[in-house]
Amino acid sequence: MNAQKIAILTDTGTNTPTEAIERYDIRVAPLRISFSDGRSYDSGTGITAAQLARQMADETPKTSLPSPEVILQLLEQAQADGYEAAVFVTISSGLSATCQSVGLVVSQMRGFPVIVIDSRSIGVAAGMVVVAAAELVEQGVPLRRLRRRLDSLAGTTRVFFSTATLEYLHRGGRISEATYRLGTVLDVKPVITCNEAGHLVVARKVRGWERSRSAEISLAREHARRFSRVRLAICCSDAQADVFDELEEQLLAAMAEEGVEVEGEVLHSDASACLIAHAGPDLVGIAVQGVA
Repeated sequence: MNAQKIAILTDTGTNTPTEAIERYDIRVAPLRISFSDGRSYDSGTGITAAQLARQMADETPKTSLPSPEVILQLLEQAQADGYEAAVFVTISSGLSATCQSVGLVVSQMRGFPVIVIDSRSIGVAAGMVVVAAAELVEQGVPLRRLRRRLDSLAGTTRVFFSTATLEYLHRGGRISEATYRLGTVLDVKPVITCNEAGHLVVARKVRGWERSRSAEISLAREHARRFSRVRLAICCSDAQADVFDELEEQLLAAMAEEGVEVEGEVLHSDASACLIAHAGPDLVGIAVQGVA
């Protein structure tokens, strides 16, 4: 427990790295994953990303936000464990109602102050905001100042991701019919990002899977040049785990060429089951967070 006794909470949609969850005692609310035959799982605990990928050949499952009861239980448990306040960082409110649900639960609590942060992103980019919250608390930044600091960091954090097939994004309604057909016929792969409102949008379109990863590096570089210092993160599905080292080398080389200092180590995160449910089993993502 940190000296300020401020708990950090999040949901599985942020793909917060496991090492950070363990180091900072971060409490995680699982999104739910459901199939049409009635099967339903908690992301991460009820089913792993690898297990889910094997079940997605015939159907793309739906995801739903954590129940208010689960959110309340996590907050009450944090209080019972000796924490005196909390920060809850959620997946983008433009993609999920989790942020609103947490806000409603928090509004009914008494004697346990909680600030709710909308990361306005998804995956490990949102996870970077979670890690930043934990680090700021460790540094002694008081609760009253955390909202402004974290809102600012959420605004400087961007995710860029792509998938080998557009089938799953199309099934889930995350890309348009036109983008899907163009990609299928011409092998055009869109690199997806979140806009300032936290909605998924196409950042760039390229021909071929290999080029999409190069485009991610290029987009990360373009975002990073706005800052003198950045933090970096990589998120891959189990099927793409062998590209972590290559991507990290390319990212660091791109930052060096731009003259941008990289703060700390490059965060690595495995894609969560709820992210695989939307993007499919072949996912590669990069996140950049401007810090100065």
